[in-house]
Amino acid sequence: MTVEHDFGGQHTELKLSIVEAYLKAFTLALRDKFQDLWYIDAFAGTGSRTTRTTFDAGEILESRPIEIVETRRGSARIAIDVRPAFDHIVFIESNPAYCAELRRLKEQNPDRDIIVVEGDANRAIQESIEWDGWRAARGVIFLDPYGMEVEWKTLQAIAKTRAIDVWFLFPLAGLFRNATRRLSDIDSHKRAALTRIFGSDDWEKELYPLESSPDLFGQTERRREANVQGLERYVKGRLETIFPKVLKPLALPIDSKPQRFSLFLCISNPEPKAIGLATRIGNHILKTGISSNVVPR
Repeated sequence: MTVEHDFGGQHTELKLSIVEAYLKAFTLALRDKFQDLWYIDAFAGTGSRTTRTTFDAGEILESRPIEIVETRRGSARIAIDVRPAFDHIVFIESNPAYCAELRRLKEQNPDRDIIVVEGDANRAIQESIEWDGWRAARGVIFLDPYGMEVEWKTLQAIAKTRAIDVWFLFPLAGLFRNATRRLSDIDSHKRAALTRIFGSDDWEKELYPLESSPDLFGQTERRREANVQGLERYVKGRLETIFPKVLKPLALPIDSKPQRFSLFLCISNPEPKAIGLATRIGNHILKTGISSNVVPR
């Protein structure tokens, strides 16, 4: 029985279209330059996604709403369809039912080198990404977590390869919820989550400056002054400490507020030519994707 993976909206379509365009440009540009091209999907899902659209049928059906259910390609199927093709594809997923669907997808493509890893993406990447072969290979990894799962150590391990471009859908709404306005409202669970995603507890002094104005009763309390955009700038600054280049992120969704995600492209290869090529391709795709998906207000 096929397992449905029901998620997403317009921002999901835009995100996937941008990643697909980059994967196509990536393999086209590097196919003749490297022996091995890799695609790694760290939160791969099932390979497909189910969308449900409800609309009013009007007088024909006595105004009863109609629901249209569609199955569309997820990032895993998109990666398999990319031409020129990737030499190796790795799907990482912790949900056993989703992994079963990914294995079916692998069976449907017996001519491809597809690896399905069932388990935690952070552990899998941190324990296996280090490889001498990256000197003759290049890759793209897609980090599209279900929440705030991506650890800073995972990003460090990827950056250390100096060979992998990273599309990272950062959960800005999750950061906003955990980094509460008042420092005193951050409990131990939220504190641990923030330290895990940023790699240290420096976020405390950087997001909550020691200086603050006293309140009506002369009391002072450390507060976060950064708004959503300020938090996004903070995330970008952190990523720039380990990646040679981080492009200006795409705020998602683009057709409504509040902003919930930031789609980053991080480049781990420090070579100027590599940075220049990835930057040109990435900026062009981001600009084209935004202009073609803006919904008139």
